[in-house]
Amino acid sequence: MKVAVSIPDRIFRAAERISKRKRMSRSQLYAQALEAFVESESGDEITEQLNRVYSKISSRLEPDLERAALEVLRNERWE
Repeated sequence: MKVAVSIPDRIFRAAERISKRKRMSRSQLYAQALEAFVESESGDEITEQLNRVYSKISSRLEPDLERAALEVLRNERWE
């Protein structure tokens, strides 16, 4: 799909240098950059969904289990 976008001159020049150095078209470079950004943002969406789910249920441990976990942590060697 063709898309027209406006970007700052300094970013355009830097992108041009990168596309020449990597011997790839401007379109390939922009598509790869946008794909990487979209993938990095998808993790945020998953985190938001998990936060919504876990905000509705308690994550509190049963008292005996909590004491046991704290005891293990106290005896753990931290470096």
